[in-house]
Amino acid sequence: MKQLTIGILAHVDAGKTTLSEGILYASGKIGKPGRVDNKNTFLDTYELEKARGITIFSKQAVFDMGDIKITLLDTPGHVDFSAEMERTLRVLDYAILVISGADGVQGHTRTLWRLLSMYQIPVYLFINKMDQPAADQDRLMSEVKKQLHDSCIDFSLNDTDSFYDQLAMCSESMMDDYLENGLVSGDQIRQGIRNRTVFPCFFGSALKLQGIEALLTGISQYALIPENAHEFGAKIFKITRDDQGNRLTHLKLTGGALSVKNTLTNGVWEEKINQIRIYSGEKYETVNEVTPGCICAVTGLTQTRPGEGLGFEEAYESPVLEPVLSYQIALPEGCDPRQMLPKLRQLEEEEPELHIVWDEHVQEIQAQIMGEIQIEILKTLILERFGVDVSFDTGRIVYKETIESPVEGVGHFEPLRHYAEVHLLLEPGEQGSGLEFCLACSEDLLAKNYQKLVLTHLEEKNHKGVLTGSAITDMRITLVSGKAHQKHTEGGDFREATYRAVRQGLKEAQSVLLEPYYGFTLELPENLVGRAMTDIEKMCGTCQISHTDGEAAVLTGSAPVSVMRNYQKEVSAYSKGMGRLFCTLKGYEPCHNPEAVMKESGYDFESDLDNPAGSVFCSHGAGFVVPWDQVKKHMHLEPFLKLSQSEAAEETLGGGSSGQENPLMSLEEIDRIIESTFYANRGKRTEWKRKKPVYETRRDPVCYNMNHSEQREEYLLVDGYNIVFAWPELASMAQENMDGARMKLLDQLCNYQAIRKCQIIAVFDAYRVKDHREEFIAYHNIHLVYTREAQTADHYIEKFAHDNNRKYRITVATSDGLQQMIVRGAGCALLSARELKTEMEAANKRVTEEFQDSRPKGRNFLLDALSDEAKEQLKDAGGKES
Repeated sequence: MKQLTIGILAHVDAGKTTLSEGILYASGKIGKPGRVDNKNTFLDTYELEKARGITIFSKQAVFDMGDIKITLLDTPGHVDFSAEMERTLRVLDYAILVISGADGVQGHTRTLWRLLSMYQIPVYLFINKMDQPAADQDRLMSEVKKQLHDSCIDFSLNDTDSFYDQLAMCSESMMDDYLENGLVSGDQIRQGIRNRTVFPCFFGSALKLQGIEALLTGISQYALIPENAHEFGAKIFKITRDDQGNRLTHLKLTGGALSVKNTLTNGVWEEKINQIRIYSGEKYETVNEVTPGCICAVTGLTQTRPGEGLGFEEAYESPVLEPVLSYQIALPEGCDPRQMLPKLRQLEEEEPELHIVWDEHVQEIQAQIMGEIQIEILKTLILERFGVDVSFDTGRIVYKETIESPVEGVGHFEPLRHYAEVHLLLEPGEQGSGLEFCLACSEDLLAKNYQKLVLTHLEEKNHKGVLTGSAITDMRITLVSGKAHQKHTEGGDFREATYRAVRQGLKEAQSVLLEPYYGFTLELPENLVGRAMTDIEKMCGTCQISHTDGEAAVLTGSAPVSVMRNYQKEVSAYSKGMGRLFCTLKGYEPCHNPEAVMKESGYDFESDLDNPAGSVFCSHGAGFVVPWDQVKKHMHLEPFLKLSQSEAAEETLGGGSSGQENPLMSLEEIDRIIESTFYANRGKRTEWKRKKPVYETRRDPVCYNMNHSEQREEYLLVDGYNIVFAWPELASMAQENMDGARMKLLDQLCNYQAIRKCQIIAVFDAYRVKDHREEFIAYHNIHLVYTREAQTADHYIEKFAHDNNRKYRITVATSDGLQQMIVRGAGCALLSARELKTEMEAANKRVTEEFQDSRPKGRNFLLDALSDEAKEQLKDAGGKES
């Protein structure tokens, strides 16, 4: 049977659970729809859900609709449980977004819409509570189009001219179909909904079972069954425990088949499935095998985590909506926190966003929570499951930290018989981008296995900032250099060096304290707008009037969570209960009062011994600690960034488009580095046996003369994208048309080859193109190379230089400082991007001048080329005419 997974989402109190009951009743799953007021709904079975009348945990119901088996997932609507809802989005084929006809599009509704857009989930909209006097269908339809998407179409107008007119405006293919046939075909509509170019809207009242049949008919008529892979794949979206304490892993099978006693693995753990359950409400049935598209819960897996992928499915990132409040969990007297901590870890498995933390310094357990309702749920869960009555403090804001500009962090760990050095490039990222870890280190400097080890250490820890000890975010951290010892390096050495490199870089950088901001919608009487705007201004927030009708007004804007978290009570007081405040987490922005926050936190960077920024070096057989601000004076590798040459650093990163190009280091500096590394530790030799230093044998700068001849064939290797971003005219073109910039460079190289008469190879990165094979293309009179997957242009050039430097006379054109050093060590000549440009312009000018010189001087006259006899004949002819 075909499988389809549909989730129901809504702002709290929009009628989502009531609609779920109506759908189950209309489909024949239940004989009588339950009521939230009567506490007898099919899906809200938890006692606290019944008591508060809200959905807290996502649950499923399975029913048949024709030849389709539908799994209906009911998700929490309250913002405190947004993470639970967001994890469920990962396994949906379609979503039903419920909007209250009485309230319209609310703040959390827009947040849900953004999440659905981000995860590219097709959406059906159900505008509920249309039986209430305030509900006006035309007004609501206009509001939905304005605030959500213009392609939201009223499907109650089905088969009318207005209906097809609106559909035709959604895409070109629908327009063509409409112009040709006078209507839009069902296949086009189905594909439009699946591609999120059409959003069907249905109106009704779930409580009175109105409009539900039309919604189910629309789903049955227009939903497309997704195609599933033949190989095994599964997405894990939730961990729970049943009444007997059995650990349940909830997953969606996206490919292959899953049977009892199958062994599953994610590459780290390997465990066997004991039981497969298909839940529907409180009850479940056990099955021996499930097919793709099925949502099930399995027992026997003890190490799974929400967000993991199995088989061909990859793990996905943590939810966008994350807790911004941290609370201390106070245990009753006599309860040992070290015994309680493992029990709380079980709750963290089910709700990873809790971030249960044991703070050794203050001897307390902390948890990150979305809000007060979640606190009540946690207290009840802990009491029911573990028999412990805990309490929570008033809570603190979860701050974060980032940096303003790029910086190089260095960590060195070299006590006796240990060795590791790590250089990390820390760069600020886009707001809300989180942390990104990259590798850009040559394997000639550090072996691949050590590079992966550094990446693992970067990912395994929540790195603290240096202002308040808060977690860092919105940064890209790239391994750019490193060093190991053949005998003395142990695995733990790189952990120490990596942690210290992050901290050293953060201390050297200009750190920025970030705090969470709410995006809010405030509805209140119009005469109170001035009071509200004054309050928001005092809270360092911003706002604007988005709507007013003469009696009520709606303000929208943003403000720091720290000052707005309790504003709802104040609104209710001064508006006498007529004002309503809806808040959703907007994200992290620079803190409005960083000095006060840092003072209150009392964080002392120097006394945080668990997160040192200094490094350990070795001298005379003993290790000694070097403070963070002295590390770069003792480090063994050359710096990746030159503090005095920031423009050159930008160019090395591939983003330099300025014409003010300066090489990172001179050729003599590169030769000295090679001399001190490659020719070091050779022992004492007599002067005549000692090899001359590289900078002595090649002291003079390399000169590129067209007439210079040598027996070996000459090759010029050009690092394509490095040159594109280093030449201003190409860099500006690349911002709009990368292909155009690339072709312009190739054409200029073709002209240059005709002058210089050498073999030119232009190398371009294609290492991010999946399954790409190395391409070697003849382009006019030069050669063009696109690297294979996972191979950079640097790697290709370095390998070519190493393999062919004895056979050919090789010159490499690049401004990448690290690559310059490597190819120089291979005995190749170098041209920076600026030098290549200068050389090409000089060559073109020289050819032009030679052409001009070769042309005859003065004017040419026809008579000068005639013989004397011809001249006489012309005179005679002229005389006769006269």
